[in-house]
Amino acid sequence: MNRLSSTTPNSLRRGRAGFTLIELLTVIAIIAVLASLLLPVLARAKSTGKSAVSSSNLRQISYGLAIYAQSNDDICVPGRPARIGVNSDPRNLYDVGNGQQFRPRWFVTLGAQSGLHAFEKPSANPADDNSKCVDNKIFICPEATDRINNRNSGYGYNYQFLGNSRSRVSGGHINFPVRMTELSVPSSTVMAASSLGTSAGKPVDARKGYRVDGSGDTSAVGNHAWSLDPPRLVMGESDFCDDGNRLPQHRSAVEGRHRGRAAVVFVDTHVQMMTPEELGYETKMDGSIGISGHNRYFSISGRDDSPPTIR
Repeated sequence: MNRLSSTTPNSLRRGRAGFTLIELLTVIAIIAVLASLLLPVLARAKSTGKSAVSSSNLRQISYGLAIYAQSNDDICVPGRPARIGVNSDPRNLYDVGNGQQFRPRWFVTLGAQSGLHAFEKPSANPADDNSKCVDNKIFICPEATDRINNRNSGYGYNYQFLGNSRSRVSGGHINFPVRMTELSVPSSTVMAASSLGTSAGKPVDARKGYRVDGSGDTSAVGNHAWSLDPPRLVMGESDFCDDGNRLPQHRSAVEGRHRGRAAVVFVDTHVQMMTPEELGYETKMDGSIGISGHNRYFSISGRDDSPPTIR
């Protein structure tokens, strides 16, 4: 009788070990299926985390508005002070809590009372006006971390109804001061939100990349996004995001960067994730935002009021 000798390899005595090619491919296929199921869940969890951070940012910013108003005769922060004379006029400089800043935009102004300083070192130099970048992460959206320029920022302010201190054609401010006591429904009045800037009025395919240098390219995502236009505007009567380009294609609007929704903080400090359509914006087939819609979430009355006139 033939027997295996003592020198026969153990693998032959026990039978062949390891996976067959079919078994290996089956395991790989199972791993691939599990990964395909898990990755979207992880992506959603990551997006949810960023939305939570953005909500926290906006809530803290809204506290800054409340503190500013309490310290300034109940007045809402202006979108941006109007220019007085020439740029070199010292009346264009404002204390923002940790130094002087040339004509600070709304979120920079909040620093004087709230301690939420947008810049580590403010600049009184007009030459830095459009190129200065934000240092405080509270003012940077986690879904748009590249939008750090203080002109082309990630969050826009409801300046038209809360504090448009630009000059009216006939003289005086367009809509300033506005006092908190004038707001009929703070719980449904938008204070600030994720902002797309002047690219909102362009078809999606015509929009360009973000410009961190503060460029005035009206097709660039985030251009002049510190100022957020309400949904419904009136040609020839309403102000527009970029007052040098008061045309429908240069309007601003919210951006649904959080899985199709914008992060929106209301004057009463609560935050919601809302689609542009839920907020009253009209989205066209090409993705551009028109000037029709309703202003019920932006007007201080809770009605579909037209923005204060520039005339």
